[in-house]
Amino acid sequence: MTELSLRPDGTADRTAGATTGPIASAEELRLRRELAAVYRLVAHFRMTDLIFTHISVRLPGPEQHFLINPYGLLFEEITASNLVKIDLTGHPVEESQHPVNPAGFVIHSAIHAARSDAHCVLHTHTKAGCAVAAQEHGLLPLNQISMEFYDRLGYHDYEGVALNLAEQQRLVADLGGHPAMILRNHGLLTVGETPAQAFLRMYYLDKACEIQTAATAAGTGLVIPSSDICELTARQLTGEDDSSDLQDDMGYELAWSALLRLVERVAPDYKD
Repeated sequence: MTELSLRPDGTADRTAGATTGPIASAEELRLRRELAAVYRLVAHFRMTDLIFTHISVRLPGPEQHFLINPYGLLFEEITASNLVKIDLTGHPVEESQHPVNPAGFVIHSAIHAARSDAHCVLHTHTKAGCAVAAQEHGLLPLNQISMEFYDRLGYHDYEGVALNLAEQQRLVADLGGHPAMILRNHGLLTVGETPAQAFLRMYYLDKACEIQTAATAAGTGLVIPSSDICELTARQLTGEDDSSDLQDDMGYELAWSALLRLVERVAPDYKD
């Protein structure tokens, strides 16, 4: 793929071979690289489903354009320049040699249109996520990791492959104002104000599902903390708590910086 470099005026310079067409702004280039980094991290942590599932990011501006993966590429093949820019009707707004997953359009366009804070939307079909999505009780607060989502998780009943536009309203209603949702009999979904936030939420939501499948497989009784402790822990982990003696307001930022260093080591071509 072709490297995207910035001109002195801050616009992006593309040479022959890039798939995104018109020159991107510096802000679009930054978001392209962040989203490509998330794709590579999802691949690195084995949260992919071949060419299926999707991650999108909204671009700034009144046009309501967003970037999504080119349908047909493995996540480890995705770069900043081959992401596809589409509008809320699912149509590409720049020339691309790649199509877009129709189910990705149905899910992501609905959430981007409804949630101004959902700049990034991430959807997975991991083994642990699908297992918990098939359990009647959903995600249980069995561990500190899962408590981040205590009373902060939507649920959407399965309606078949997401190819019907009528499902969009129900998806949005079930997500509500939550940062994450379990798509029953389907998988997991997180949103974030940034690609970093959406990824870290997904990383820990999937980890919570892994913990739950391991704990329930043991076949013994489960210890669940009181609702007060679960709520306190959720507030501590989401930055809503001001009652604890100490605060950690830099953990996720430090974690994201560490993850970017990881991507630079294992997949430095993500920026191309």
